[in-house]
Amino acid sequence: MDPDELEFLGEKSKIMIIPTFNKENIHLISGDLGPFRASLPSQVPLWVATLLKKQKRCKIIPPDWMNVEYLEALKEQEKQTSGFTRMPSDHYMVEAKLLLDCAPDDIPNADEVKVIIKDIWDMRMSKIRSSVTKLVKNSDFYAAVDNLTIMEINSVRPILPHALDNLFRMKHIEQPKPSQNSNVSSFLMSKRASTSFQLSNNEDY
Repeated sequence: MDPDELEFLGEKSKIMIIPTFNKENIHLISGDLGPFRASLPSQVPLWVATLLKKQKRCKIIPPDWMNVEYLEALKEQEKQTSGFTRMPSDHYMVEAKLLLDCAPDDIPNADEVKVIIKDIWDMRMSKIRSSVTKLVKNSDFYAAVDNLTIMEINSVRPILPHALDNLFRMKHIEQPKPSQNSNVSSFLMSKRASTSFQLSNNEDY
């Protein structure tokens, strides 16, 4: 998947908004939205929330995980474990990017939140690179991807299949076939053994 496709998937995430307008249901192919009542929270897809925010028709309620205290704890947990910590959302990077770009005024301590999320991403990318290096050095054919998000898996997708394919080829390379001289030598040795056996039989007789 390219970045645009990943962003498209992340934009489907649900988020709460506080609209500043009144409107009955909006009928979309993906389902109905609304009704909307001014000052009453409503759940909408992320792409709708960002669109309304740009039109100044709503206030966005950030996800529960998008706060400094929670993210600092998550960062520390990621630092302490050798594996990958389960993230609060499969599309956390897309959600963070879109919300911090269009609604920083709705997110408490937005700048600090942005820095912590970037730190978490960098740590996880470093772990992924180390895992790929270890995978290649050990000539393994599989790797655990528990708790990785789609975007993180996609970051190594261009190189990992090619590397594993080369490892498979190297491990299953055909052994060199015996040369013609070795075949002739084997044949003469077998004939010599057969002749010796026949002579010994004649002498016994």
